[in-house]
Amino acid sequence: MALRTHITERQKRLGSELRKLRESAGLSVNAASAQIGMGAAHLSHIEAARTAIAADRLTALLRTYNVRSEPYSEALAALSESDGKGWWTEFRKALPQHNLDLAELEFRAAGIQSYETLLIPGLLQTEAYMRALFYSSRPGASPAEIETLVSYRRARQQILADDSSTTLHAVIHEAALRITVGGPAVMRGQLSHLVRAAQRPRTTIQVLPFDAGARAWFGTPLLILGSEVPGLETVFLEHPAEPLLLGDGESIARYRSTFDSLKRNSLPPVTDDGPPGSHEQRDSWGLIHHVLYTF
Repeated sequence: MALRTHITERQKRLGSELRKLRESAGLSVNAASAQIGMGAAHLSHIEAARTAIAADRLTALLRTYNVRSEPYSEALAALSESDGKGWWTEFRKALPQHNLDLAELEFRAAGIQSYETLLIPGLLQTEAYMRALFYSSRPGASPAEIETLVSYRRARQQILADDSSTTLHAVIHEAALRITVGGPAVMRGQLSHLVRAAQRPRTTIQVLPFDAGARAWFGTPLLILGSEVPGLETVFLEHPAEPLLLGDGESIARYRSTFDSLKRNSLPPVTDDGPPGSHEQRDSWGLIHHVLYTF
């Protein structure tokens, strides 16, 4: 039995879900594997995502664990059967695995919730903004490496194309609107792009203003990648060394609550189709335009 040398987040998630189901059923690895005629070591490797599981064995395991939800079973089967290939495959030799994992998670997500503190979210960046950002944050990178990063980020943004069903709810701290990346012209183009992006029916953009105070502040940028099947969401947390991906129920509930709090403390969403006077009260549209005219 050949073991994987590279393990993706999708493979890890399938293994962790199977381990969680086994433990909830009160079965040891030996007991569970015996019930489906599998070696205990093989099941351990499956739960650790070091090897795959055949469709019939997966069905037998779910039956053993008394899984009754058909959508959940089908979702696990889809995780197992996927070859993990997509547009991100072309970047496999150029970018770290966590970049590929993020792309695959976004591609499969039913909805995305994003919070950014100091930068415009990657899914909403203009090409000029992202290129300036990469040049300033990676001074040792070659022009070819910068172009690879730009191409990767632009490809990620295709999930927000007009024909896509993916929803995006972005909360952006006011600081991200004001930190200059690439100069005034780049910032004017970026802030104008935010207003245009919010016109997409499935995109919602809110700004968390400075005067929301420290109580409303959350210091870590995050993505919550939703699933049509409850329990299979993923939280993606930024970290200087390497992002942290969480899929346990407690973490999902905690960060959903955090995002709900951020939404409540933010200004009303960007809209540009209301009647005259619709922006007389403070809202995200007005704040973005106010900052836009300062550049």
